[in-house]
Amino acid sequence: MTKSVEQYFAEGCGRCSLGGTPQCKVHKWADIMAFLRRIMLDCGLTETCKWGVPCYTDKGKNILVIGASKDNCSIGFFKGALLSNFDGKLAKPGDDSQAARQLKYTSLSEVVADEDHIKAHVFEAIEIEQSGKKIVFTAIDQTAFPEELLDAFKKDKRLEAAFRALTPGRQKGYIIHFKQPKQSATRVSRIEKAKPMILQGKGMNDEYRERIKK
Repeated sequence: MTKSVEQYFAEGCGRCSLGGTPQCKVHKWADIMAFLRRIMLDCGLTETCKWGVPCYTDKGKNILVIGASKDNCSIGFFKGALLSNFDGKLAKPGDDSQAARQLKYTSLSEVVADEDHIKAHVFEAIEIEQSGKKIVFTAIDQTAFPEELLDAFKKDKRLEAAFRALTPGRQKGYIIHFKQPKQSATRVSRIEKAKPMILQGKGMNDEYRERIKK
C-alpha cells in the first residue's frame, strides 16, 4: 500500500494491479485531485498518507481524506455527520455509515465553483475536532450481522464475546468488511483472518495506526 502522498499522486494507492499505470483511477482525476490538494493546504491542514490515501490533519487529529474511485473523486470527512451540510452536498459513503460524509466531484469546473463551500466545510470540520465533539454510534442491529459471522460465533464463544465488546464503530467496520464479498467462502476467509485482531480488542485500522506511530 502507498506510504507517501507523492507516491499516491504518481502511482496511485497501491491497492490494485493498476497502480503505476495510465489506467490507475488516480490519474483519471489528476487535475481535480491536484486542486483539492491545494485547497486542503490553503486551509492550513497538515498533509500525510494514511491507509494508502492523502490524509489531512490538524494538530495530529484526522480531519479528512481525499481519494479517487472509478466514478468520481471525493473528500471524506471523518466526522462528517456532525457538519451542518449547509449546501446539502454531503452524503454517506455507504448506507451503513454513521460518522463519515463525502463530497464527490467529476469535473474540475465543479470543484472550482465549489471552492468556497469546500473550505467552509473544512474549517467547520476543524472547529468540530478542536471542540472535542464525538460521534455517538448507535448499537449494531443483530440482523446486520452476516450469517458467516453468526456461524463463527456459534463455534467460538470467545470470539463472540470479544466482538460484542468492541465499540460500535469497530463492529460496524468489521461487518461492512465481512459483508462485501459475494461469495460465502470469501466472507468466511475474511472472518478467519480478522479473528486475531478481534480477540485483541482491535479495530480494522488499529494495527496500521500502531505501525505508523513507531
